[in-house]
Amino acid sequence: MTRIDDTFARLKAEGKKAFVAYVMAGDPDYETSLQVVKALPGSGVDIIELGMPFTDPMADGETIQLAGQRALDGGQTLDKTLQIARELRKGDDRTPIVMMGYYNPIYSRGVDRFLAQAVEAGIDGLIIVDLPPEEDDELCIPAQKAGLNFIRLATPTTDDARLPTVLQNTSGFVYYVSITGITGAAEAQAADVGPEVARIKAQTDLPVIVGFGIKTPEAAEAIAGVADGCVVGSAIVAQIAAGKPVSEIADFVAGLASGAHRA
Repeated sequence: MTRIDDTFARLKAEGKKAFVAYVMAGDPDYETSLQVVKALPGSGVDIIELGMPFTDPMADGETIQLAGQRALDGGQTLDKTLQIARELRKGDDRTPIVMMGYYNPIYSRGVDRFLAQAVEAGIDGLIIVDLPPEEDDELCIPAQKAGLNFIRLATPTTDDARLPTVLQNTSGFVYYVSITGITGAAEAQAADVGPEVARIKAQTDLPVIVGFGIKTPEAAEAIAGVADGCVVGSAIVAQIAAGKPVSEIADFVAGLASGAHRA
Protein backbone atom coordinates (compact mmCIF):
# COMPACT_ATOMS: atom_id res chain seq x y z
CA MET A 1 0.00 0.00 0.00
CA THR A 2 1.37 3.38 -1.04
CA ARG A 3 0.23 6.80 0.13
CA ILE A 4 -1.79 6.94 -3.10
CA ASP A 5 -3.62 3.70 -2.23
CA ASP A 6 -4.20 4.93 1.31
CA THR A 7 -5.58 8.24 0.06
CA PHE A 8 -8.13 6.64 -2.24
CA ALA A 9 -9.19 4.20 0.49
CA ARG A 10 -9.71 7.11 2.90
CA LEU A 11 -11.65 9.17 0.36
CA LYS A 12 -13.86 6.19 -0.48
CA ALA A 13 -14.64 5.71 3.20
CA GLU A 14 -15.54 9.40 3.44
CA GLY A 15 -17.69 9.25 0.28
CA LYS A 16 -15.53 11.88 -1.45
CA LYS A 17 -13.93 12.21 -4.85
CA ALA A 18 -10.23 13.03 -5.20
CA PHE A 19 -8.81 16.40 -6.12
CA VAL A 20 -5.37 16.36 -7.71
CA ALA A 21 -3.38 19.55 -8.32
CA TYR A 22 -0.50 19.94 -10.76
CA VAL A 23 2.20 22.57 -10.40
CA MET A 24 5.50 22.94 -12.19
CA ALA A 25 8.43 22.55 -9.80
CA GLY A 26 10.51 25.72 -9.67
CA ASP A 27 7.91 28.00 -11.27
CA PRO A 28 8.50 30.94 -11.15
CA ASP A 29 11.40 30.25 -8.78
CA TYR A 30 12.34 27.61 -6.23
CA GLU A 31 11.17 29.43 -3.09
CA THR A 32 7.81 30.51 -4.48
CA SER A 33 7.22 27.02 -5.88
CA LEU A 34 8.03 25.46 -2.52
CA GLN A 35 5.59 27.76 -0.73
CA VAL A 36 2.84 26.94 -3.24
CA VAL A 37 3.43 23.19 -2.83
CA LYS A 38 3.37 23.48 0.95
CA ALA A 39 0.04 25.35 0.73
CA LEU A 40 -1.70 22.73 -1.42
CA PRO A 41 -2.67 20.15 1.24
CA GLY A 42 -4.25 22.87 3.38
CA SER A 43 -6.27 23.93 0.34
CA GLY A 44 -7.88 20.52 0.07
CA VAL A 45 -5.52 18.88 -2.41
CA ASP A 46 -5.53 15.11 -2.01
CA ILE A 47 -2.62 14.32 -4.37
CA ILE A 48 0.11 16.66 -5.64
CA GLU A 49 1.46 16.29 -9.17
CA LEU A 50 4.89 17.88 -9.30
CA GLY A 51 5.98 18.72 -12.81
CA MET A 52 9.58 18.11 -13.83
CA PRO A 53 10.63 20.98 -16.12
CA PHE A 54 11.91 19.79 -19.47
CA THR A 55 13.04 21.60 -22.61
CA ASP A 56 10.77 19.71 -25.05
CA PRO A 57 7.39 19.12 -23.38
CA MET A 58 5.45 17.68 -26.31
CA ALA A 59 2.17 17.00 -24.48
CA ASP A 60 1.89 20.39 -22.81
CA GLY A 61 0.06 23.48 -23.96
CA GLU A 62 1.46 26.99 -23.83
CA THR A 63 0.66 27.62 -20.16
CA ILE A 64 2.65 24.68 -18.87
CA GLN A 65 5.35 25.01 -21.53
CA LEU A 66 6.01 28.56 -20.32
CA ALA A 67 5.98 27.40 -16.70
CA GLY A 68 8.67 24.87 -17.50
CA GLN A 69 10.70 27.51 -19.27
CA ARG A 70 10.40 29.92 -16.33
CA ALA A 71 11.53 27.15 -14.00
CA LEU A 72 14.52 26.23 -16.15
CA ASP A 73 15.47 29.90 -16.57
CA GLY A 74 15.33 30.20 -12.79
CA GLY A 75 17.80 27.38 -12.34
CA GLN A 76 15.42 24.54 -11.48
CA THR A 77 17.02 21.10 -11.69
CA LEU A 78 15.93 17.54 -10.99
CA ASP A 79 17.78 17.73 -7.67
CA LYS A 80 15.83 20.85 -6.70
CA THR A 81 12.56 19.17 -7.68
CA LEU A 82 13.34 16.25 -5.39
CA GLN A 83 14.27 18.77 -2.68
CA ILE A 84 10.79 20.31 -2.87
CA ALA A 85 9.38 16.88 -2.06
CA ARG A 86 11.80 16.48 0.84
CA GLU A 87 10.81 19.86 2.24
CA LEU A 88 7.10 19.01 2.06
CA ARG A 89 7.73 15.69 3.77
CA LYS A 90 9.24 17.45 6.80
CA GLY A 91 5.73 18.55 7.77
CA ASP A 92 3.46 16.25 5.76
CA ASP A 93 3.86 12.50 5.61
CA ARG A 94 0.37 11.83 4.25
CA THR A 95 -0.19 13.74 1.00
CA PRO A 96 0.97 11.68 -2.01
CA ILE A 97 3.43 13.29 -4.42
CA VAL A 98 3.50 12.17 -8.04
CA MET A 99 6.30 13.38 -10.31
CA MET A 100 5.04 14.08 -13.81
CA GLY A 101 7.12 14.69 -16.89
CA TYR A 102 9.31 13.13 -19.53
CA TYR A 103 11.81 10.31 -19.53
CA ASN A 104 14.90 12.16 -20.73
CA PRO A 105 15.95 13.71 -17.37
CA ILE A 106 15.47 10.33 -15.65
CA TYR A 107 17.38 8.46 -18.35
CA SER A 108 20.21 11.00 -18.16
CA ARG A 109 20.48 10.53 -14.40
CA GLY A 110 20.21 6.75 -14.56
CA VAL A 111 17.05 4.87 -13.64
CA ASP A 112 18.37 3.11 -10.53
CA ARG A 113 19.92 6.29 -9.13
CA PHE A 114 16.80 8.32 -9.83
CA LEU A 115 14.47 5.77 -8.24
CA ALA A 116 16.59 5.55 -5.10
CA GLN A 117 16.58 9.33 -4.80
CA ALA A 118 12.83 9.56 -5.47
CA VAL A 119 12.01 7.01 -2.78
CA GLU A 120 14.33 8.78 -0.33
CA ALA A 121 12.67 12.13 -1.11
CA GLY A 122 9.20 10.78 -0.39
CA ILE A 123 7.86 10.46 -3.93
CA ASP A 124 4.93 8.05 -4.30
CA GLY A 125 4.36 7.72 -8.04
CA LEU A 126 5.45 8.64 -11.54
CA ILE A 127 3.62 9.80 -14.66
CA ILE A 128 6.04 9.72 -17.58
CA VAL A 129 4.04 10.68 -20.62
CA ASP A 130 6.45 9.63 -23.36
CA LEU A 131 7.06 6.04 -22.23
CA PRO A 132 4.49 3.66 -23.79
CA PRO A 133 3.67 0.25 -22.27
CA GLU A 134 6.01 -1.40 -24.75
CA GLU A 135 8.87 0.27 -22.84
CA ASP A 136 7.81 -0.95 -19.38
CA ASP A 137 11.17 -2.59 -18.73
CA GLU A 138 12.84 0.84 -18.99
CA LEU A 139 11.20 2.45 -15.96
CA CYS A 140 7.74 1.14 -15.08
CA ILE A 141 8.80 -2.28 -13.78
CA PRO A 142 11.88 -0.96 -11.90
CA ALA A 143 9.74 1.82 -10.37
CA GLN A 144 7.16 -0.61 -9.09
CA LYS A 145 9.86 -2.85 -7.67
CA ALA A 146 11.15 0.24 -5.82
CA GLY A 147 7.70 0.78 -4.30
CA LEU A 148 6.50 3.59 -6.57
CA ASN A 149 3.19 3.61 -8.42
CA PHE A 150 3.48 3.97 -12.17
CA ILE A 151 0.45 5.85 -13.45
CA ARG A 152 -0.54 5.55 -17.07
CA LEU A 153 -2.52 7.90 -19.28
CA ALA A 154 -5.54 6.75 -21.28
CA THR A 155 -7.03 9.05 -23.91
CA PRO A 156 -10.12 9.32 -26.11
CA THR A 157 -8.14 7.50 -28.80
CA THR A 158 -7.29 4.53 -26.54
CA ASP A 159 -9.65 1.97 -28.07
CA ASP A 160 -10.81 -1.33 -26.57
CA ALA A 161 -8.02 -3.22 -28.31
CA ARG A 162 -5.33 -0.96 -26.86
CA LEU A 163 -6.79 -0.41 -23.39
CA PRO A 164 -5.69 -3.71 -21.79
CA THR A 165 -2.09 -2.97 -22.82
CA VAL A 166 -2.31 0.51 -21.29
CA LEU A 167 -3.73 -0.89 -18.04
CA GLN A 168 -1.09 -3.61 -17.75
CA ASN A 169 1.42 -2.74 -15.00
CA THR A 170 -0.45 0.49 -14.19
CA SER A 171 -0.92 1.15 -10.47
CA GLY A 172 -2.15 3.90 -8.17
CA PHE A 173 -4.75 5.28 -10.56
CA VAL A 174 -5.48 5.68 -14.25
CA TYR A 175 -5.18 9.22 -15.58
CA TYR A 176 -7.83 9.76 -18.25
CA VAL A 177 -7.02 12.62 -20.61
CA SER A 178 -10.42 14.15 -21.32
CA ILE A 179 -9.62 15.75 -24.66
CA THR A 180 -7.58 15.03 -27.74
CA GLY A 181 -4.70 17.49 -27.82
CA ILE A 182 -2.44 19.32 -25.42
CA THR A 183 -3.00 20.58 -21.90
CA GLY A 184 -5.19 23.63 -21.45
CA ALA A 185 -6.42 23.58 -25.04
CA ALA A 186 -10.14 22.90 -24.55
CA GLU A 187 -12.73 22.40 -21.84
CA ALA A 188 -13.62 18.92 -20.63
CA GLN A 189 -17.25 17.90 -20.94
CA ALA A 190 -18.75 15.50 -18.40
CA ALA A 191 -21.18 14.09 -20.98
CA ASP A 192 -18.24 12.99 -23.11
CA VAL A 193 -16.05 11.86 -20.23
CA GLY A 194 -18.58 9.74 -18.32
CA PRO A 195 -18.95 6.90 -20.85
CA GLU A 196 -15.18 6.75 -21.35
CA VAL A 197 -14.55 6.47 -17.61
CA ALA A 198 -17.13 3.68 -17.40
CA ARG A 199 -15.40 1.88 -20.26
CA ILE A 200 -12.06 2.03 -18.45
CA LYS A 201 -13.55 1.02 -15.10
CA ALA A 202 -15.05 -2.07 -16.73
CA GLN A 203 -11.49 -3.31 -17.24
CA THR A 204 -9.76 -2.23 -14.01
CA ASP A 205 -10.38 -1.83 -10.30
CA LEU A 206 -8.07 1.20 -10.18
CA PRO A 207 -9.52 4.67 -9.59
CA VAL A 208 -9.91 6.75 -12.75
CA ILE A 209 -8.95 10.42 -12.44
CA VAL A 210 -9.74 12.85 -15.24
CA GLY A 211 -7.48 15.70 -16.29
CA PHE A 212 -7.01 18.32 -19.04
CA GLY A 213 -9.52 21.08 -19.65
CA ILE A 214 -10.83 21.64 -16.09
CA LYS A 215 -10.67 25.30 -15.10
CA THR A 216 -13.45 26.11 -12.61
CA PRO A 217 -14.98 24.69 -9.41
CA GLU A 218 -18.13 23.90 -11.40
CA ALA A 219 -16.15 21.95 -14.00
CA ALA A 220 -14.24 20.13 -11.25
CA GLU A 221 -17.54 19.10 -9.67
CA ALA A 222 -19.04 17.97 -12.97
CA ILE A 223 -16.02 15.94 -14.07
CA ALA A 224 -15.37 14.43 -10.64
CA GLY A 225 -19.03 13.44 -10.62
CA VAL A 226 -18.48 11.00 -13.47
CA ALA A 227 -15.07 9.73 -12.30
CA ASP A 228 -13.16 9.05 -9.09
CA GLY A 229 -11.77 12.57 -9.09
CA CYS A 230 -10.15 15.20 -11.26
CA VAL A 231 -6.84 16.91 -11.95
CA VAL A 232 -6.36 20.64 -12.50
CA GLY A 233 -3.06 21.93 -13.82
CA SER A 234 -3.08 24.76 -16.36
CA ALA A 235 -5.63 26.86 -14.46
CA ILE A 236 -3.47 26.75 -11.32
CA VAL A 237 -0.27 27.37 -13.26
CA ALA A 238 -1.93 30.41 -14.88
CA GLN A 239 -2.49 31.87 -11.40
CA ILE A 240 1.21 31.42 -10.64
CA ALA A 241 2.15 32.97 -14.00
CA ALA A 242 0.01 36.00 -13.18
CA GLY A 243 2.16 36.63 -10.12
CA LYS A 244 -0.65 36.10 -7.62
CA PRO A 245 0.41 35.88 -3.96
CA VAL A 246 0.64 32.35 -2.57
CA SER A 247 -2.40 33.03 -0.37
CA GLU A 248 -4.53 33.89 -3.41
CA ILE A 249 -3.29 30.85 -5.28
CA ALA A 250 -4.19 28.71 -2.26
CA ASP A 251 -7.69 30.22 -2.18
CA PHE A 252 -8.14 29.52 -5.90
CA VAL A 253 -7.07 25.92 -5.41
CA ALA A 254 -9.39 25.57 -2.42
CA GLY A 255 -12.33 26.53 -4.60
CA LEU A 256 -11.44 23.88 -7.15
CA ALA A 257 -10.94 21.26 -4.45
CA SER A 258 -14.30 22.08 -2.91
CA GLY A 259 -15.92 21.58 -6.29
CA ALA A 260 -14.39 18.14 -6.70
CA HIS A 261 -15.23 17.15 -3.14
CA ARG A 262 -18.87 18.16 -3.63
CA ALA A 263 -19.27 15.68 -6.47
